[in-house]
Amino acid sequence: MDYKDLADIARELSDLEVAFLLCLVAREHCLIETTSHCINDLAKELALIGFTTFNYSYCILDCSTETSIDDIFNNVLTPDARASYRPSRPWLNTETSSNRSSHRSIGDYSKTPAISSQLGSNVVNIVVAKNFNFVSDDIQMQMLQLMRARELITEIGTLNAPQDFLFVPLVARDFDQLRPPFKSHMNDNLFISHFHSPDAGYTYLEENDWLSDGQLSDSSVIHKSKGKQPKSALVSPLVMDQLRETSASISMSAEVVRYIQDIVVFLRLSRAVASGVSANANIQFSRFAQLLAPLHGIDYMTPSIVALAARKVFRHRITVAAPGEDRSLQYGSDLHAVAHVLADVTPDSILDGVLALEPPL
Repeated sequence: MDYKDLADIARELSDLEVAFLLCLVAREHCLIETTSHCINDLAKELALIGFTTFNYSYCILDCSTETSIDDIFNNVLTPDARASYRPSRPWLNTETSSNRSSHRSIGDYSKTPAISSQLGSNVVNIVVAKNFNFVSDDIQMQMLQLMRARELITEIGTLNAPQDFLFVPLVARDFDQLRPPFKSHMNDNLFISHFHSPDAGYTYLEENDWLSDGQLSDSSVIHKSKGKQPKSALVSPLVMDQLRETSASISMSAEVVRYIQDIVVFLRLSRAVASGVSANANIQFSRFAQLLAPLHGIDYMTPSIVALAARKVFRHRITVAAPGEDRSLQYGSDLHAVAHVLADVTPDSILDGVLALEPPL
């Protein structure tokens, strides 16, 4: 399989499928954003992509401020692992509960048989977490541990995620900044972000008439097609291995390397960016750009690919600085003048300004 074959496969995939493909190849995780009234349908679409396009197991978490660690642990288990986990109280039976399970305190685990900790994964491949930005800091840190180490030791056993594990926070963004925001460590370990506009449509839901028509959908249930098979380019592990291998051999000229460095430096120096740009973001920026090149059918890096990668990697990481945090106030700037300058600044406008740098020819 050569670069042209990879490009042909990419053209057959939707934007959401390409985002999944790139994250699975990089073994990283992605943030998906949409409008609040589309979040339920998009959760079903993402689950169908994981199952149909990649042939992976999945679960959908319906998160809120009341979500407990127990809810997360119950639902990320594979069916086999969940069958061996039977709570002692009948009203907590995970086999009959909805995707949001009943709430319990952590102390109740002592009365429950442990999850099998034998070798092998007991967590599904793809976890779609709706409204994950509303969960507690503790839950975010627990999931971060599972994302990074593919393993999480709990009071009921050890959660072992497969090597091809993808965690997808699905959030509603009706403002320029996510509200409430993720904790900084969680945010920095999300490889890319992608905003799915309602106008972009839903490949699987539309073909099978499964859209909710404005009604609140039962997102824990994914229907099986009773009619025609949806058109899909099934992405095999061979394709992912090939993309992983070819991306490692992408060549970059000195000018393009300098362009990548300039983008990072300008973001770090921007008065509108609070907390700068982390070293991890810089590494993932270059890595994502290298993954994009083979999907365009080329074996070298171009400035346009670098610019595309910058928008996907940095947008969710940029926090717009408050006027009172502007460094120029230390040298006599007027607070009202600074507030006026930053009034209409958004992550997108910051990236527009940085990418206005003259790219190399």
